[in-house]
Amino acid sequence: MGFPSVRERPQENPVTEAPPSAVPTKSASPEPTRPGWYRAIPREHRPAFWAGSAGWGLDAFDFMTLPLALGSIAAAFALTATESGLIVTVTVLASAVGGALAGMLADRVGRVRVLMITIATFAVFTALSGLAQNYGQMLLFKGLQGLGFGGEFAAGAVLIAEIAPARHRGRIMGFVASSYAVGWALAVLAYSVIFSHAGPDAWRYLFVLGILPAFALIFIRRNVKDSDASKENRRRAKEDTAASAWSGLVALFRSDLRRTTLLTLLVGIGAQGGYFAIFTWLPSYLRTERGLTVVGTSGYLSVIIVGCFLGYAGAGYLHDWIGRRKTYVLCAVSGVVCVVAYTWIPEGANGLLLVLGVPLGMAACGLLAGSGLFFSELFPSRVRGAGVGVAHNFGRGVAAFFPYLVGVLSAVFGLKAAMGIGALGYVLVIVGVLALPETRGRQIA
Repeated sequence: MGFPSVRERPQENPVTEAPPSAVPTKSASPEPTRPGWYRAIPREHRPAFWAGSAGWGLDAFDFMTLPLALGSIAAAFALTATESGLIVTVTVLASAVGGALAGMLADRVGRVRVLMITIATFAVFTALSGLAQNYGQMLLFKGLQGLGFGGEFAAGAVLIAEIAPARHRGRIMGFVASSYAVGWALAVLAYSVIFSHAGPDAWRYLFVLGILPAFALIFIRRNVKDSDASKENRRRAKEDTAASAWSGLVALFRSDLRRTTLLTLLVGIGAQGGYFAIFTWLPSYLRTERGLTVVGTSGYLSVIIVGCFLGYAGAGYLHDWIGRRKTYVLCAVSGVVCVVAYTWIPEGANGLLLVLGVPLGMAACGLLAGSGLFFSELFPSRVRGAGVGVAHNFGRGVAAFFPYLVGVLSAVFGLKAAMGIGALGYVLVIVGVLALPETRGRQIA
């Protein structure tokens, strides 16, 4: 599908037009200083862009506090490496269930309503996990946090994809995804400050900060509107009283969508399996294998986070420039090379970790930047929430076993070798993407 010319752009987004008398002068309006992809978003839906960005960033803050605090939790409850890995696995498995449920609900009751419910869920249970008194309570609270964590992506990604014009969708989704790196950076900052001053209970204070995302609900409730596609889905759901909430999930495995569903699942498993295998254990790797302090670990993680931010945003541009499939393959191949190189740098050469940190973050997060974008374009509106929720979050559910396997294998082969299995996930991405169609420029609203 060809792209509209510059002359055609006003017809693509008529809602952005205003009568001549209402158009502000150039000196009074900040619009010309904003990037073209942002100006292309209809004005009434720009709050959705900011809400999606905030939700994804705060989601990252809450989730990434777990791997940062994992060593301290293990010490507090006398956990083995396998038991520590299981906390992450339970959280991510729960996110698979939450993503699928939230996606199906978003197709029936609206993206915005489900977005608010999921943000409230992960904020409350992240904070409660800071009050856990034993290993069982930690597993429970982190599992409930995972329900919201997975659901937020399913509702938020579809909402942004539907309000974004096709010719700019890659960049818009890329910049929304880049807020994950911002949330991760804030988690590392909070970790550095709290763990440097708060003693053995520092992890508790870090988790209690997870309640902060709940304040985003005030903005979302007042300003964010559903997309036209979501409103139409809600209208159909009201008329079709015979359809159950599970009808969307069933539809994904019928003959017309089964192949797409299974292949997107493979992509989701690979991209997130590689990510979780590496980044869940990276703080522990830097401390135990490379001998870094809390401050040193934070510094090295900061370099990777910069790469992650560049990977999210840069992949968005690549998706619009060279297409979805080529971007995925480029990031996956780069990811394999970086994972192997990063985990096998010789002792005493920690400076190379800084150099490789940027491309490692770019490759891993560049892959994740495409999930909401590519999956939203592959599924029709009536099951888009369910499709994205299942592909991304059930993929994440299987990927949840990657950090668990790293924990198990590290007891036999060492943490450095065990983390290398993350590269296998990126091979799965290549296989899945090459079997799916190119969707750049596809209209989905």
